[in-house]
Amino acid sequence: MTKVSALIAAGGKGTRMGAGENKVFMKIAGREIILRTVEALYNNPGIDEIVVVAGEGEYMRVAEMMAGAGFSDKIRAVTTGGATRRESVRNGIGFTTGDIILIHDGARCLISQEEIDAAVKAAKEYGAAAVGVPCKDTLKSADGDGFITGTIDREKTYLIRTPQAFRRDIIKRAHEYADKMNIDATDDCALVEMTGGKIKIVRGSYDNIKITTPEDIGIAEKILEKRKKK
Repeated sequence: MTKVSALIAAGGKGTRMGAGENKVFMKIAGREIILRTVEALYNNPGIDEIVVVAGEGEYMRVAEMMAGAGFSDKIRAVTTGGATRRESVRNGIGFTTGDIILIHDGARCLISQEEIDAAVKAAKEYGAAAVGVPCKDTLKSADGDGFITGTIDREKTYLIRTPQAFRRDIIKRAHEYADKMNIDATDDCALVEMTGGKIKIVRGSYDNIKITTPEDIGIAEKILEKRKKK
């Protein structure tokens, strides 16, 4: 049986939120963002274990939150990250034991069970997968002075989100290559691309937003309210 590990990257500073603390500790509809994110993965029967990568100095706070919420039986580890998101993910991978590693942003607390399932299924079949949604807007390329240089074919363009899921050997090799070449990236797919890997896009939901600015809090609460009415 294929074992699946979920790795949650929750160490961001959240400077655009302007909250004075890691945004994952902020509440949406009365519940912390990080707890909503972990809960979604905890409730998925296809996820066998969870590793949470906390920010520097936040290990105890996150560990206590996980225990208090009753997630301990699936939490394999709470650890701290590195100076960048990539380093944090690399550190977290070292604590996982799964054949498939699903990597998810701690600030994407509106992830659906269908998106988790689709990412895992595609990773098992293709080796690497990422949730994405088609771009709705017209896309333009521009030069260094801000003038339009062309129109990008929207039909072939996606907004890539998380979760992103990978066969263990594929994502480990990608991070080892990044270490060797001193490469940084904000997206794990980019690392796999650099090593020649192919990534299957699975269609996600536009509701799966990343909580980044104060406005996103209100948007997320409206999405939750909409879900309650269904």
